[in-house]
Amino acid sequence: MRMEDTGLEGITIDLSRLDEIMDEIGLVRAGQWDYERATYDRKIEAKDEVFYLRVQAFAVEGDIGGRHAVVKLITPLLGKHYYPHGVEYGEGEEFPPAVVNTSKNLLKQLSEELKKVQ
Repeated sequence: MRMEDTGLEGITIDLSRLDEIMDEIGLVRAGQWDYERATYDRKIEAKDEVFYLRVQAFAVEGDIGGRHAVVKLITPLLGKHYYPHGVEYGEGEEFPPAVVNTSKNLLKQLSEELKKVQ
C-alpha cells in the first residue's frame, strides 16, 4: 500500500542526518542499502500478523556507502509479511485500521522532524 500525501515525497536531506532521525522514530536501515538506495523499515505486529512500514530514499549526490550522500525520499509503503515468502505491498492486501493509523502517525512524526532540519 502506497502511503500517499505524507509530505515526505521529494524531500532531500543529508544521509547521516536522516539516519539519526529515522533511528529516533524506530525506522531501521541496518544493512538495507546499496550505493544508490537506502531502505528504512519499522515492524508492526497486530493480530498475529506482521506488517512493515518502509521508507525509501535514493542518492542524488554522493553514494550511500561513502562518507557523504544527499538522498531524496520517495513515497513510503506499507506491506504485509508472509512467511517464508516475504513482504507484499500490493493494493489488494488488507491492512487493519490500527496498523494504517500507526503508520500514518509515524510518517507524520517523521515529516515534522524533517521540517525542523530543512
